Amino acid sequence: MRFDTLAALALAPLVAGHGAVTSYQIGGTTYPGYTGFSPASSPETIQFQWPDYNPTMSVDDVKMRCNGGTSADLSAPIAAGENITATWGQWTHAQGPVMVWLFKCSGDFGSCQGDGQGWFKIDQMGMWGDNPNSENWGTAIVLKTLKWSSMIPKNLAPGNYLVRHELLALHQANTPQFYAECAQLEVSGSGTAAPPSDHLYSIPTYAPQNDPGITVDIYQGGHTSYTPPGGDVWSGFEF
Repeated sequence: MRFDTLAALALAPLVAGHGAVTSYQIGGTTYPGYTGFSPASSPETIQFQWPDYNPTMSVDDVKMRCNGGTSADLSAPIAAGENITATWGQWTHAQGPVMVWLFKCSGDFGSCQGDGQGWFKIDQMGMWGDNPNSENWGTAIVLKTLKWSSMIPKNLAPGNYLVRHELLALHQANTPQFYAECAQLEVSGSGTAAPPSDHLYSIPTYAPQNDPGITVDIYQGGHTSYTPPGGDVWSGFEF
């Protein structure tokens, strides 16, 4: 079902936590997220219904994909080339990357859980500068604004997609914390592009637990650069 009725788009109450997306904005429309602590009163949403907002600690955990959530009741229309903005109710960590992924569903959303090697990055920000023990990180922007905006690739082929927003908190040495949320998008447009196989990953296990982008100790000297795990962003152009 598409979520086109503006009358139903009142802002949902924010969840008191530090890891959950609580709404999405596309154009002038706000789509409420799942209200996990009062599911009986949660509005219908485009977001997977997550069981909690606790961090996922292992890349092998199935919660890595969509925080353990299940398919949503609704989906949101978005045009290729348009921005989607995720809003968090609260976020407390300044060190770590932000990564945004898509997965193309082969059919309707009810049968689409993101299984298989089909996830690809459309956006990310790791560290800038040369000091990991600083606030020069993507998650620091979320800390300050509680928002992250990404463009759907202009040439992306239309279809049903899952969008996955991921925050990786690196503030605790040797204890990476993953926070991921998924939502359902109906992408429109005249594009035909799809990412090549070397940009496609399975989630969970898009990277090994010992990947340097996961195990980095931001307090240990000698680190002057950082590469997020999970490969490169796909720009939207065919190779």
